[in-house]
Amino acid sequence: MPAPRAPVTPTPAPDPTPSPVEPAAPTPEPGSGLLGTDVVEDLGGELVVVGAAADAPGDAATRSVRVEVEDGLPVDGDVFADAVLATLNDPRGWSSGDGVTFSRTAGADPSIRVVLASPATVDRLCAPLETEGTYSCGNAVDGVAVLNFERWVVGAPDFGDDVATYRQYLVNHEVGHVLGHSHESCPGEGEVAPVMVQQSISTEGCLPNGWPSP
Repeated sequence: MPAPRAPVTPTPAPDPTPSPVEPAAPTPEPGSGLLGTDVVEDLGGELVVVGAAADAPGDAATRSVRVEVEDGLPVDGDVFADAVLATLNDPRGWSSGDGVTFSRTAGADPSIRVVLASPATVDRLCAPLETEGTYSCGNAVDGVAVLNFERWVVGAPDFGDDVATYRQYLVNHEVGHVLGHSHESCPGEGEVAPVMVQQSISTEGCLPNGWPSP
């Protein structure tokens, strides 16, 4: 923040340079579905498919998404599933860049599985990738994005208190891997981070961002 100017007479006219435009508030903002914030390290790995189905909006190529929540997590699965699909179908999401739209299914053969699980279960599902009880993963071969429940609760350091944006990042980043996108680097200090930067670790000097097309 610049140091305050010494008083002058007369008072100079306001700087006509416009302030940087702030990103639009998430619409809709994703609900967490949290029924509690206790994070158990290992709940055993039994996954429960969140029921219900919904058609994909628009007429782009459709990817069906099945949402699963590990049994025992203090989360409302329906609210979580709604948050996932709202994030994926947001105009700032993968639809603009990849030309896709997302339906919801409880069927046996989805295009993409999105799984919310305890840290130890994430480690098992993501192996041989080492998620260290801390991170999440997306696997294009298996078509699964595995989200760490601890991260869903507490967010990541560079996002500060903005856990809602971090959750959008987490969904978009890991599903981005399932869609075939690789990690990227921050393009420059103070710029908006591409969503495929590993922002759970660091935004690398960029501004935190949850969207493929912010």
